[in-house]
Amino acid sequence: MTEITNITVEEIISSDFQWVSREGDVLLSVSSTEHGEFLVLNEMQLRYNTEMPRRMRAYAALAEEQYKKPVYPVLINILQPRIPTEIVNCYESEFLNLRAHQDYRVINLREIEAQEVFQQPLPSLLPFIPILKSGGEEATVRQALQLLREDEQLLELENLLAFFATFVLNTEIVQQIMRWDMAVLQESPWYQQILQEGVAIGEQRGEQRGEQRGEQRGIEIGEQRGIISGIEIGLELKFGESGKEIFSEINSIEDTQVLETILTSLKTVETIEQLRQIYQSDS
Repeated sequence: MTEITNITVEEIISSDFQWVSREGDVLLSVSSTEHGEFLVLNEMQLRYNTEMPRRMRAYAALAEEQYKKPVYPVLINILQPRIPTEIVNCYESEFLNLRAHQDYRVINLREIEAQEVFQQPLPSLLPFIPILKSGGEEATVRQALQLLREDEQLLELENLLAFFATFVLNTEIVQQIMRWDMAVLQESPWYQQILQEGVAIGEQRGEQRGEQRGEQRGIEIGEQRGIISGIEIGLELKFGESGKEIFSEINSIEDTQVLETILTSLKTVETIEQLRQIYQSDS
């Protein structure tokens, strides 16, 4: 994160941060021969959003005030934004001729070569191998999995590797490689966040239509489209390409309760035919 070769981590100040939870920030107390003691503020985001510069400014200032040490802020973006967005590396504002400025380093994981993780090595990045540059091959994912399993301290990150592998590999292949259960994925906070993104996008689109066609109807459309977006993501993660075939049937369902049943059933069904039986019987 700092590109300083002789840096030493003295303490993890924030005990709340865990890889497999959705706490996105961690504060490290570090030291180096050249720079002495300082703090590294690591903020990890699934996707960059335009509020991040303001947040990085606030976090850096609060950390510096509380611990009385210089702060080196780092923003790590895991996935590419859903819509084209300029990713900036500083916060700037001016009000009544008073200026505020905060620089921070930006690391976009998708720009890091997967082989660099193996060569350096960088074991903490092994779970993210599938979404790194040139990291989406089955053999590369298998290599990352082997290294995770060789280190007892990294074993808990296997599910995270499985989760990101579903972005680039067929779900059946991921299950075969990792002896992995879909139910584990659905308990992952990362999965829940992506699911919520789908719901939010659907609701936003529905509300926009509602402004033109009537507020109540807009809310109903938003709710339906939000659930459908969640179903679409769940089908792709669980069944891969096969899930896309059944989605065209589900997309035509207008009953919100049936859609909610389908979304909930994705946690337990094992086959597409089992899922089809659920909504056909409800209809």
